Amino acid sequence: MSSTHLSHDMNIIRQSARDFAETYIRPHVMEWDESQHFPVDLMHNLGAHGFLGVLVPEEYDGSGLGYQEYITIIEEITKVCSSIGLSVAAHNSLCTGHILQFGNEAQKKKYLPKLATGEWIGAWGLTEPNTGSDAGRMQCVAEKDGDHYVLNGTKCWITHGISGNVAVVIARTGELLDSRGMSAFIIERGTPGFKAGKKENKLGMRASETAELIFENCRVHKDQMMGAEGEGFIQSMKVLDGGRISIAALSLGIAKGSYEASLKYAQERQQFGQPISKFQGISFKLADMATKTEAAELLVRKAADLKNHHQPVTKVSAMAKYYASEIAVQVATDAIQIHGGYGYTKDFPVEKFFRDSKLCTIGEGTSEIQKLVISREALKGN
Repeated sequence: MSSTHLSHDMNIIRQSARDFAETYIRPHVMEWDESQHFPVDLMHNLGAHGFLGVLVPEEYDGSGLGYQEYITIIEEITKVCSSIGLSVAAHNSLCTGHILQFGNEAQKKKYLPKLATGEWIGAWGLTEPNTGSDAGRMQCVAEKDGDHYVLNGTKCWITHGISGNVAVVIARTGELLDSRGMSAFIIERGTPGFKAGKKENKLGMRASETAELIFENCRVHKDQMMGAEGEGFIQSMKVLDGGRISIAALSLGIAKGSYEASLKYAQERQQFGQPISKFQGISFKLADMATKTEAAELLVRKAADLKNHHQPVTKVSAMAKYYASEIAVQVATDAIQIHGGYGYTKDFPVEKFFRDSKLCTIGEGTSEIQKLVISREALKGN
């Protein structure tokens, strides 16, 4: 759609992500979806191609690219498989992004090269069974004991909760409801007292692993804390500002994939002696889908531009995530309608886009939370 406005380099990056997705992902999409198989080997391969350290500087073995390139990569992978798009987004923006933004030099040197090259897979833990949007009531506690912190509690809905080699985990080190009472820790798999829990059986995004993280007297050295004690929640909110751009890009990929499949189908499918695209009922649907997708892309690209220029992005990234995720659901729904009975089968890609799209309105802050963020920023006059 808007790729004509982007640079020559961007088109090379787009083509590279598209080729990777067609070669390594397309042949397995439905098999992975049906079996809920998370392809760890593919993640290593994505890393080898530079797709897991997109925003990480080259000095830490990353690709050293900006947010526009990042959106393009997520979008192209998602057009083939949203589950893999989600895993790439979560790895880049949450675990890796948190260490990149808030880790000290020693932490960056230790973890970023492993994460950026895909040698290690990253997870990020904020959400708990009883605290989804309400993170201030966090029950996962880290108590100081000499040079260590002892963690007890559970995190849920964690992407790569089982297969992740390292997790950034936010735990409470202070009082309940104190935004400065939480701290961020980098915890490696294999640390005693740290284990994976139940894997979720999901409606969509089934090839992206989602599971619990469980901490039982897990001792973590103070050197594994990012920033100072009490800064974890504030760091997380800043990480989520960028993370929202990731989910917006994921939503954009789903909308574009649904629209492109519908356009193709409407031109090929004949009824009453002509392609169904000739009927106003279908052509107007396509017009709406195209307009919504284009508007979403402009919002997402604007958020990326602000992020690239280190401008305040809270309001626009929330708008991009809210709007793009909601239109992903609408466009995927219309795509099934255009495909008719075939759209309801697993033989056409729109059935999967439809199931996958719903997560975008929930993960990394629900649509309702985005409206809260947008209204607060608007009322502040930002």
